[in-house]
Amino acid sequence: MINQWARAAIKGGVEPTAAWLVRRGVHPDAVTVFGTVASTASALWLIPTGHLLAASIVVAVFALLDVLDGAMARARGVTSPFGGVLDSVGDRLVDGAVFAGITWWAFTQDRPLLAGLALACLITGQLISYIKARAEAAGLRADGGLVERAERLILGLAGVGLTEVGVPYALDVALWLLTIGSVITVGQRIVAVWHSAREQYGAATGVTDHADPSENIGRPENADHPESSEGTA
Repeated sequence: MINQWARAAIKGGVEPTAAWLVRRGVHPDAVTVFGTVASTASALWLIPTGHLLAASIVVAVFALLDVLDGAMARARGVTSPFGGVLDSVGDRLVDGAVFAGITWWAFTQDRPLLAGLALACLITGQLISYIKARAEAAGLRADGGLVERAERLILGLAGVGLTEVGVPYALDVALWLLTIGSVITVGQRIVAVWHSAREQYGAATGVTDHADPSENIGRPENADHPESSEGTA
């Protein structure tokens, strides 16, 4: 939900920087790799060691490179399928590192429930992304949902940073919201895939009813009209 708003809000500031880097020969893939390594290392070092406010700021700054590399690709006028895959892999690494770091920190603070919530956010976050990737590989749609990557990072890092400045239950509330929202999003994307599959099946076969297309898999062509086969023997 926030992905489009966030990207639109910072686009004006990113585009000139992207063009400047491209003119100096910096490749978008290099920015992707640097941002991924820096964000992952910062999350896995700063969060478990209790430097929560620093972690929230540093990881957020490096995460902005995810927008910069895309702007650089546009400035070069060249889109790279490899670059898109590399960017997605980097996103998954950073997301996993943030919530793995929170899980680790929660265990050191003897807070198993909080650790469990962080682990749930990690798992559902990866699942949300996988559903979309797998659906698109099958030619289906699985966009949108209550909690996307921007929401995960914003709420997760905000909860982390506010915890160190003394806001009570900031991380607890953030992780509960993310866990519930992520589970809902998994359901939303599964439903979106089902609807997309039904539309694709209807377009291919001309069937316009609302039956589940999977029910027709393996069914004989004349199964709905057995009388059509009478007298053919």
